[in-house]
This record gives sequence, C-alpha cells and structure tokens, in this order.
Amino acid sequence: MPRFVLTSLTLAAIGLGGCASPPAQGSPDLTRLSASEAVEAVCSSRVSSERLTRAYLERAQARAHLNAFVTLDADGAIAAARRADQRLAAGQPCLPLQGVPYVVKDNIEVAGLPTTAGTAALSGFVPKVDAPVVKKMRDAGAILLGKTQLHELAFGISGFNANFNTGPEPGVRNAYDATKMAGGSSAGSAVAVGARMAPMGLGTDTGGSMRIPCSLNGCAALRPTMGRYAQTGIVPISHTRDTAGPMGVSVADVALLDGVIAGGEPVRAADLKGVRLGLAASFQANLDADTRAAFDTALDRLRTAGVTVVPVDATRLVELNAAVGFPVALYEAYDDMVKYLHERGTGVSVAQLVAGISSPDVKGTYDALVVPRKLPAPTPGKLVDAEPIYRAAIDVHRPAMQRWYTDTFVQLRLDALVFPTVPQVAPSAGPQSSALEVFGLFIQNTDPGSNAGLPGLQLPMGMGASSGLPVGLEMDGLPGSDKRLLSLGMAVELVLGRIPAAP
Repeated sequence: MPRFVLTSLTLAAIGLGGCASPPAQGSPDLTRLSASEAVEAVCSSRVSSERLTRAYLERAQARAHLNAFVTLDADGAIAAARRADQRLAAGQPCLPLQGVPYVVKDNIEVAGLPTTAGTAALSGFVPKVDAPVVKKMRDAGAILLGKTQLHELAFGISGFNANFNTGPEPGVRNAYDATKMAGGSSAGSAVAVGARMAPMGLGTDTGGSMRIPCSLNGCAALRPTMGRYAQTGIVPISHTRDTAGPMGVSVADVALLDGVIAGGEPVRAADLKGVRLGLAASFQANLDADTRAAFDTALDRLRTAGVTVVPVDATRLVELNAAVGFPVALYEAYDDMVKYLHERGTGVSVAQLVAGISSPDVKGTYDALVVPRKLPAPTPGKLVDAEPIYRAAIDVHRPAMQRWYTDTFVQLRLDALVFPTVPQVAPSAGPQSSALEVFGLFIQNTDPGSNAGLPGLQLPMGMGASSGLPVGLEMDGLPGSDKRLLSLGMAVELVLGRIPAAP
C-alpha cells in the first residue's frame, strides 16, 4: 500500500517533533494534518490514535451547525482508537490507515449504524455487515467517526436536505461559509473533510456527487473507473453510473485510500514535462469571474511546469451526453432501488420510500419520472415512455461516447482532459439551490465522464479572488487510468499548492 513520509519539519510545525507525550494546552491543531501525514504520525508513535480521534470529534461537535453528520459515533470511534493504540503498543505492524479517522456517506452500509440515505423511511435500517468498501477501510486500520449527510437519496447536487439536521439552519452548509451551498450529493463527507472534521472519507458519485462538493469545499476526490470499486451495500441510483470513491485533504490522501480499496502499486507524482492535457471550449461555458481567473492562473502555471494544453472540439460529446445522462439515471433508479430494498433486508417497500421523501425536488422527480418510468418530451409539459430512450442510450449513445473519448485521446495523444470542476463558486444555501437550473449548471462538466464510465479527479486549484471560496480543477482520463490520473494530480497539486484550510 502507498506510504508517505511525514518530515521532521512538518512534525515540528504541528508540535509533534521528537515528543510522543500529549502537547501542552494551546498546542497546534492536529486536525490540520492530511490523512497521509496522520498515518505517519500515528505509526511513528508521535501521536496516539485516541488523541487524534478526540481532536476530530471535538472539531465535529463544535461545527454541528454545518449539518455534516447524520450519525456521529463518538463512543465507537474512541473505542476503536484505543484498540488501534493497543495493537501498535503490542508490536504489531502498522496498517496502511493505522488509527486515522474517516467518515462515510450515509448511503454506504456500516455494520451496526443506520444507513438512512438521508431519507425518513430508511432511518430504522441498521445493516449487520459493512459494505465491501467500508470493510477495506476497517481492515486497513481506519477509525470511523460516523455517517455523513447527503442530498436526499443522493438525488441532487445541492446537499440541501431538511432531514436529520444538527444545526439551526437546514441543509448541509459549506465548510468555508455556512451561508453557502455545500454541493452534493456527498455533501456531508466533503464538508467534514473541508472543515477538517476528518482528514478523509468515502462518498458516492453518479454524475458529480463527490467532485462537485469537494470543488466547493476545498477537498480532493476521485471518481474511479466504473467497476473499480465494489458497489454492494450502497443505496443505488443507477448501476451503470454509480460508484463509491475516496475523498481527502490532498491528492496523496485520495491515492492512499484508492490503494487500500483497489490495491496496486504506490503512486508517485508524475513528471509534468511533456504531459498533454486536452481543453474543450464547452467545458469553459458559464464560468464566473472567480472560476475563470483561478483556471487561467492554473493553466499558466501548468504550462510553465511543462504541460502542453491541447484544444479539443467536444461538440459531439455534448450532444451524446444529453442523450445518455437523464435517460439512464432516471430509468434505472426504479428497478435498482426495488432490488436494493428487497435484497438488503431493509423492510421498506419502494412505495413507502417514495411516500416518505421530504425534499420537493427529489419527491417531484420520483413521482413524475422515476416511478411511472417517464421522461420529459421535446414538447414542454409532455412526458413520454422512458424505456425506448433508455435502450437507445445504453445500446447506441453511451458506446458512441466511449468511442469519442478513446478516439480523441489517441488522435491528440492526451494524458487527460482538464477543466473547472464546476463553472461557479458556491451560491447561497437554501431551497433555491435545489432548482433544476442550478442542477444543470453544476453538473455541466462532471456529467460527461460519469456517463462514459471514466475516472475523474477533482483537486482544489485556488480560492476565488472576490468570494474567498474554493475553486476546483478536474482531470478525466480513459477507463483504467486511475493510477496515472492520481500521479498527474499529485504533480499538479505540487505546482498549484494547497489552499488554506477552512476556519
């Protein structure tokens, strides 16, 4: 598994250099460590897992107004941290994530904790076994802090969910400004990492659900190649498009988690000299001033580091994406949910689930489209049967998208496509953030790669000059290029630098 060295300079900067005893009151904040740095600190016995876990729990409890958690399992986390410390004290080998806390989106099953998917009907569903991705984390020594909030049933990109709130204002709130949208659907995991309530986490992504909130909250995330991670034990939308994925403070953290879950050789930063990144004009539409300025600056720095930016005509890709995205997700959502509810022993029918949906945007989508198997017709206000459109999407348009990516990468000799993850910084939080036009805007760039099953890596590229909010950069690669994408991301992160942590 990947291992990353925490230098003596870094240790000294956080008050850990050469001393394993607890720091004096007022010592620097352990929660400023990245996950890979925290692993090294625990494995070198410079900090105990219990001390690290308590620091994150305190920060999470102090930021309850952000509504990041559905379940914060403080007692379970402390008990697990003590076991991790006892294991290390007994001389057992250090595990890849030894004693380091993390969070899990609440549509991913964890044994003994509710898996609500952010909706009332599943509030009593407590799985008996971990989802495979969670088991990988547990076996690697990670300490679960709790389950994080999400857009209800993962069916949106705002994170505005009135269920299970812990603060006075509803909906998950942005780590950098609680008046702003957190993004979604993996809102709670992104906010927990961005606000340093945890150094790493798991989310899920159907059309941008990890990359969008990480862009808005200053964290890194990998949407892996479809099929790279097991999808068992995860509340579904679409078996064609859904995948779990890692989220972290840095790209190195994301690479560390990917190595734990998917295996393979450790990742090292690439040499950017000679790297070719494709850039399409359609992925630069609708940018606000902060995003445009941050992206232009990032491209300038990458060119200086030796990257060649190659123009790409994505007109055909945009057309194909429109024929795939909604038809696949909305058609598969019904059958996939029925199957999940039955096979996982939830005791809940799809009718009960839909009856309990409280978010107007999600309720309207299920009632009008998902349950009756309909899609909007070209004529406004009309609906048509979804099945023939879905079949064309799966049999014709999606394969054509995949060919477009392969042909474009080969012909232009690309290492990846590069673009702003989302076109604008976080707007104001509230019910209006779940409007269809906001949804369409914020999935503009993340949706195509999702529909083609590509890996996509989000990393922070700066802070908005006027807004003071994080701005994200994404790179998409061909299927199976996850390790190469992470290697490129680590190099890009070195060039662009890490953004300041949320207050």
